[in-house]
Amino acid sequence: MEWKTIKVEFDGPICYIKFNRPNTKNAINNLLIEECHRVVSLCEKKSSVVIFEGSPQAFCFGADFNEVEFSGNSKTQRAQGPDLLYDLWLKMASGPFISISHVRGVANAGGIGFVAASDIVIADDTAVFSLSELLFGLFPAMVLPFLIRKIGYQKSNYLTLTTRPINVQLAYELGLVDEYQKNSNGLLKRQLARVIKLPKSGIKQYKNYMMELNDFVFKSKKHAVETNQSIFSDSFNLERIRLFVEKGIYPWEGNDE
Repeated sequence: MEWKTIKVEFDGPICYIKFNRPNTKNAINNLLIEECHRVVSLCEKKSSVVIFEGSPQAFCFGADFNEVEFSGNSKTQRAQGPDLLYDLWLKMASGPFISISHVRGVANAGGIGFVAASDIVIADDTAVFSLSELLFGLFPAMVLPFLIRKIGYQKSNYLTLTTRPINVQLAYELGLVDEYQKNSNGLLKRQLARVIKLPKSGIKQYKNYMMELNDFVFKSKKHAVETNQSIFSDSFNLERIRLFVEKGIYPWEGNDE
C-alpha cells in the first residue's frame, strides 16, 4: 500500500507509523490524519504495539497552517478534520494495542496531542515540547483533554499560557515523557523486548478497564471539537495566521498593511 504522508512498517506484533512530511516538520494535514486512521484500523486487528515517530529533527509540529485558505479579503479555513483527529487520539488512548510515541526533535501544538494520547512516551535528549497556539490567539482545545489526563490541570494550564518550549528533562519531570536517554533507539528496543510479550487480549481488556475508570477524554470530545472549530473560524485569528503564512510576520511583530 502506498502512503503519501507517513511511512508504515509491520514487524510481527509491532506497527511503526512514521510521519513523513519533512518540508513541514511533519505538520498535520487532512491526508496525514486519514492515512493514520487507515493504519490504526489495521492495527486494531493485528498489532499489539503501535509506535508513532517522526524524524530526528521533528516529531510533529502541529496543524499545517497551509491548510488555511484565503481569497481576497475573505478568510476561510479548509476543513482540518477535527473530529477525525480527535478520534485518532481516542484510538491511541483506548485501542487494543500499546501506543508509543518515540519523540526526537520538536513536538509542538497538535504534535503534543499524539504524545499525550500515547500509553508510553519515549524520547531522546534532543526532544523539545511546546504549545505555541496562544501566540496566534488560538489554544489547544483538542489537545488539552488528553494532556490534562496525562499530566494534570495546572501543568497543562502552565504549558498553554507560557507557550515556551521545554526540554526533555522538564517534560520528564512534568510526566509528559516516561523515559528518555541519548540513545532513544536503544531505549525503545528495551521497552519493546518486554511489551511484545503481552497478549493482545489482555491489553484490550486492560485498556477498556482503564477507560472505564477515567472516561474524561470521551466526555470532552464534543466540547473540544466545537471549540476548535470556533477558534479556527475567528477572523482575528485567521488574519494572524494569514500574515504568518503569506508574509512570515509573527503576531507580535505588527502589521504594516
